[in-house]
Amino acid sequence: MKAKSILELLTLSSSLYVLARDTELLEKIKELSEKGKDEIDKIISESKLDENGNELEFVDKIILKTQELKDELDKKVEELVIKFYKKIHVAHVDEIKALNEKIEKADMAIALLEARLNKLDLK
Repeated sequence: MKAKSILELLTLSSSLYVLARDTELLEKIKELSEKGKDEIDKIISESKLDENGNELEFVDKIILKTQELKDELDKKVEELVIKFYKKIHVAHVDEIKALNEKIEKADMAIALLEARLNKLDLK
């Protein structure tokens, strides 16, 4: 009987936890949708002009805003990728090129030193 009661309490508590998480998720979705509505209202109310001085239509405003957000997202993704590469110590293409140039310079210096050494040996 006690095991059954404990199991029922455990089931009830897990169900309450799931409901609480669902409530948090719904509140977060509601918050984001309200922010989205506010942003759309802001875009509609803004007066944007094209190169001829005419006001842009709603669809053109949305396209312009979408392009701005895409550019912003690209910058953020690039920053995150750079941080990630640094964190896991993966060499970037530019770093690899710089290291290859250093190796080539070191090889040339070694070749010059070998030539000097051979010249000194011949004397």
